Amino acid sequence: MSAEILTFGCRLNAYESEVMRAHTSGLAQTIIVNTCAVTGEAERQARQAIRKAHREHPDAQIIVTGCAVQIDPARWQALPGVARVLGNEEKLKAASWLSGAGSAVSDIMAARETVPHLVTDFAGRARAFVQVQQGCDHRCTFCIIPFGRGPNRSVPIGVIVEQVRALVVAGYQEMVLTGVDIASYGADLPGRPGLGQMCRRLLAQVPELSRLRLSSIDPAAIDEDLWRLLADEPRLMPHLHLSLQAGSDLILKRMKRRHLTADARAVIARARDLRPGIAIGADVIAGFPTETDTLFDETLAFMRSEKIPFLHVFPYSERPGTPAARMPAVSVSLRKERAARLRAAGQINATAFHAAQTGRVINLLTETEITGHSEHFVAVRLTIPVDTARLLRARVIEAHEKYILAEPV
Repeated sequence: MSAEILTFGCRLNAYESEVMRAHTSGLAQTIIVNTCAVTGEAERQARQAIRKAHREHPDAQIIVTGCAVQIDPARWQALPGVARVLGNEEKLKAASWLSGAGSAVSDIMAARETVPHLVTDFAGRARAFVQVQQGCDHRCTFCIIPFGRGPNRSVPIGVIVEQVRALVVAGYQEMVLTGVDIASYGADLPGRPGLGQMCRRLLAQVPELSRLRLSSIDPAAIDEDLWRLLADEPRLMPHLHLSLQAGSDLILKRMKRRHLTADARAVIARARDLRPGIAIGADVIAGFPTETDTLFDETLAFMRSEKIPFLHVFPYSERPGTPAARMPAVSVSLRKERAARLRAAGQINATAFHAAQTGRVINLLTETEITGHSEHFVAVRLTIPVDTARLLRARVIEAHEKYILAEPV
């Protein structure tokens, strides 16, 4: 029996939860909460989960970890029922989970190295996440994550290959490369291999891997090797999720992003030229401080004109200690209203993208007997049940707002 793990936030946290699951085998009556610090809402949900866990399981040992804890350990240690807090580095070490190892706030240390851990199971998931780097060297004005994750540290290519091989042997056919800033991969390694070179070597050394997918990527740092791979390698999925954040040059400058709207348009155009039909996704913040109606309209117009089908929209959330938290704020109600308008625009784009799939034969990975995701990461429903965690071809017969309907061929 392992500890119960509640995971909040990104795919990197999902990967790290599986590391902890392996380390806590046999640890009974323990609840681990792996927190996220990206938004205030993510922290609120984690606090709510801790209170509920303590209320429903008063005899359980509650251990809290993750980025929110790394940034402010004392605050989380003070919550009712919390027996111990662990930093992001400590949670990945088997020794941290030994009986009596460490104690409370003294366990929190600044993470400064990436320690690889072999994971062979992602409970309940058809695809696997593979950590390729940690941390971030950039300082966007809205982001607190560098304080929770430390600087960029890359996992050596040989270790990534070993991890992917182990997951393939375990039956996983699709890997998602994840980290905090995967476009910075390799800058700290000998020879400075970039993300594209790492992906190419990974695919060459693990020929039995069927599908490789990237998590969110900075549009300012896509290297030429990755562009060539996108054009030439069918096993790299035709799905590019960009960390855009805004479609207004002034807001991008105030965010201290490394790209402007013209750069983003060029990246999207190049991706569509190299891989026709590619699915584009984007992270977008609504209601960033100083965002006027005019500046918001620029972002909305950008998302519409570029026809980005997969928008991941966040209402801006103040993170204490960041420069943006000291800027003139947009009201919370207006942030939510703008986020809703962006999501509505994204839904129109997604519906059109779905309609364009009608009649096509797609390749999908099933997640249940009748659902899965296509190579473009479009949600798919099947007309008949099939085996789960299976790659198959299917013909799209209907398009809907949230999914496409397909029949196996």
